[in-house]
Amino acid sequence: MEISKIKPFDDNKVTLKDNLKFIIPSIIGVLLFMIPIKYEGDVTIPIAIFSGMLVDFLGEYLVYIITGTLAISAILSLITTLFKPKFITNNKLLNSLFSTTPLWLTSRVLGGIFGVLAAFQIGPEMIISADTGSFVLHDLLTVLFSIFLFAGLFLPLLLNFGLLEFFGALLTKVMRPVFKLPGRSSIDCITSWLGDGTLGIMLTSKQYEDGFYTEREAATISTTFSAVSITFSLVVINTVGLGNMFVPFYLTVTFAGIVAAIIVPRIYPLSKKKDTYYNGKTKKLDESIPEGYTSLSWGYEQAITKARKNSNVGEFFADGAKNVLDMWIGVLPVVMCMATIALIIATYTPVFKVLGLPFVPILHLLQVPEALQASQTLVVGFADMLLPSVVASTTITSEMTRFIVAAVSVTQLIYMSEVGGVLLGSKIPVNIKELIVIFIERTLITLPVIVLIANFIY
Repeated sequence: MEISKIKPFDDNKVTLKDNLKFIIPSIIGVLLFMIPIKYEGDVTIPIAIFSGMLVDFLGEYLVYIITGTLAISAILSLITTLFKPKFITNNKLLNSLFSTTPLWLTSRVLGGIFGVLAAFQIGPEMIISADTGSFVLHDLLTVLFSIFLFAGLFLPLLLNFGLLEFFGALLTKVMRPVFKLPGRSSIDCITSWLGDGTLGIMLTSKQYEDGFYTEREAATISTTFSAVSITFSLVVINTVGLGNMFVPFYLTVTFAGIVAAIIVPRIYPLSKKKDTYYNGKTKKLDESIPEGYTSLSWGYEQAITKARKNSNVGEFFADGAKNVLDMWIGVLPVVMCMATIALIIATYTPVFKVLGLPFVPILHLLQVPEALQASQTLVVGFADMLLPSVVASTTITSEMTRFIVAAVSVTQLIYMSEVGGVLLGSKIPVNIKELIVIFIERTLITLPVIVLIANFIY
């Protein structure tokens, strides 16, 4: 598929129907994914509310549904790789779901095994304990399963009816020079910020597969702009006992995140990513504003043109259903595998404590109180984003240090129990080594920024 500029209108007649095709689906998509509302005392978005309702409705059965999904993914992927049955290889959808590389096949098989062991509480304690496999299956995958369902079904509202084209034209002049990204990537960031980082990755992966982002852009957006949601940030700051500091905390996180977003894409490994597309083409999407247009008028015209092409209800739901199956079959097993292994390392070995030691001199240099205790929290976040705050709440007495730990954990972004696992399971071109490097880079860049601001606050 060659990416080229969306053609302008064949004529200047824009009907009411054309406007409604753009406006109504886009407004519904914004309402579902981007408008925070207060629900049962918490600030959240409608997609997250629907997800929670499904989890509550299915109750204990949801764990077994997820376990079945993990098992199906592992078994059929193994069968497809070993025997290549024609009913799968000749079916475009099934082939795309179950044909995979040896590395991801291993992840799917291990994810299936870990899921079954945790669900039925059999096998080694380190795999099935409440801190490792059982936590991933019962607390994490239940939420991801339901989010993937609703987000996958309704993601076409953001993708197919002109919203990205509209904002892409409006924001290119900001996103391209500052962050070296297309203007449409701003929607990915907002979706993560107000909703959930995994939603932003889903959106980015889909855009990458459809040819709107290059390898470099997709990798950059997913590792830099899949921001931690406002809701979860509130959980983090409350975990370290500083809920009253949420406003300065989130302003600090936002500023440090912007600094990292400017620097990280310009250094290895993101700077070395190729500007080629998923389908092998190298022709860029033309973001220039034609003569005689403003950013607003050109964005509007592109949006209407895009909306005109997507009015088939059947295609809308078919596209959404494929999104859901891709995430269930391809991503859930990888998250189960990677998150369980990461939490086993964090819980049962001193690896993260040892890896945190090089940060002690840096923390001393920055004059952070209780530097030794804080050092391990800077690394353990790679396993799970909440772990640094949990460790800090029990081992660190300094309020300023707990503030720093919480803020750094949110700006690190790459944690294997969710975002990292989802990233590795997606088509976005990043590997585990690159994620480790990006995690360290983000830590080293945001830490001094956060410490400086914390010294002003305290």
